[in-house]
Amino acid sequence: MSAPASSMPPKSALARPIDPSVPSNRFAVAGLLVGVVAARLSGRSWPASLGIGGAGFTAWATARELDPDHPDTANAALPLAAVVALFGGSVNPLAGVSVMSGLRVLAGTTGQTPTPADEAALGVQAGLAALTGERFSAFVPGLALLLSGKVQPQVAALTLAPALSPALRPGQGRSAAADLLSLAALGLAATLIAPERISSQADQGGHKLNDDQIRLTRQLAAGALALGLLGRQSRSFVPLAAAAFSVGLRRSGFIKIP
Repeated sequence: MSAPASSMPPKSALARPIDPSVPSNRFAVAGLLVGVVAARLSGRSWPASLGIGGAGFTAWATARELDPDHPDTANAALPLAAVVALFGGSVNPLAGVSVMSGLRVLAGTTGQTPTPADEAALGVQAGLAALTGERFSAFVPGLALLLSGKVQPQVAALTLAPALSPALRPGQGRSAAADLLSLAALGLAATLIAPERISSQADQGGHKLNDDQIRLTRQLAAGALALGLLGRQSRSFVPLAAAAFSVGLRRSGFIKIP
């Protein structure tokens, strides 16, 4: 028998478990493993290999927030991010997850309002990204909460505050490959952020995702990429750049992505 509603824990606005029955989910897991193995075979260390495979997986997850109707754009983003990380240097996973989580809350794909635990988790992710030198990535969760309108402004401000933490070590900076990918994604920014009808439903609740929220999520993504490029921190934005570029390509029609 189900527990009374009052005793059930609140559902998270951050959690989207991998469902092996979904083809794109299986592709994501396989892509993560292939990325790690390919990096190891190229002579990378285990930590670097995990970072390269993780960059691809984070790009896939980020694209699912930016383009919920089209899982194939996520499938295209995964190998792109992994290849750029392979040649341009591994990506700080704390930065990639921080950005992805913020975009997830803003897009509302889980169908849940952020809980206090979610807000705290976003603050922790932002703080960890800032402590490792990835300042621009650290601002995304707080900005996403503020733009979502789902929390009080002071709560969003508390999530932004950890982004101001002093860095304990330098960030990963930039690479030519990461710069080029960010520039390519920004070249398609006008197409990326143009209005689009979204048909997908939220994971919970059965309601259709809000077109304006998805567009706002894409706008935040484009703005974050521009800041990362100007701030010489493009390597931390490789997963986001790969996701945005894939969505932009799909919408432009240059390459046919179902």
